[in-house]
Amino acid sequence: MSTAPEMPSSTVMLMIAAGRQLQRELESDLSAIGLSLRQLGALGHIAGNPELSYSDLARRAGITTQSMRATILMLQEQGAVRSNLSGQGRRANLELTETGEQLLNEARRVIALRDRAFAERLGAEEEKVLSAVLRRAAPGPADTARRG
Repeated sequence: MSTAPEMPSSTVMLMIAAGRQLQRELESDLSAIGLSLRQLGALGHIAGNPELSYSDLARRAGITTQSMRATILMLQEQGAVRSNLSGQGRRANLELTETGEQLLNEARRVIALRDRAFAERLGAEEEKVLSAVLRRAAPGPADTARRG
């Protein structure tokens, strides 16, 4: 008798299981360069819009403002982000340092390698189809803004 759990037959459950596995793999890859997935997200958002507040960043990441502050503090300690505080109660005006830019570029390289490994696992045609389906299924920026 096998004690291994059966594969879920639900598409949603299969997507969740695959997503969790890919997340673990990417987290492991990113940890090798000193980043977490949460830190990568923060770096990417700051690079795209340095005017975002801690609350804005937290909403985009789906975490509390306090957790985002801790994430930004870790990035500041790594020398990846600096804050140009303009006074009490004002936006932090976060920006990437040269180190932050290098980390973000290295993370992009890591993601590209993970993408290639995933495409090899599926095959090029299946990866293209899955990518197209996920683009339609994933929430877009407008959907995310409505939730936030």
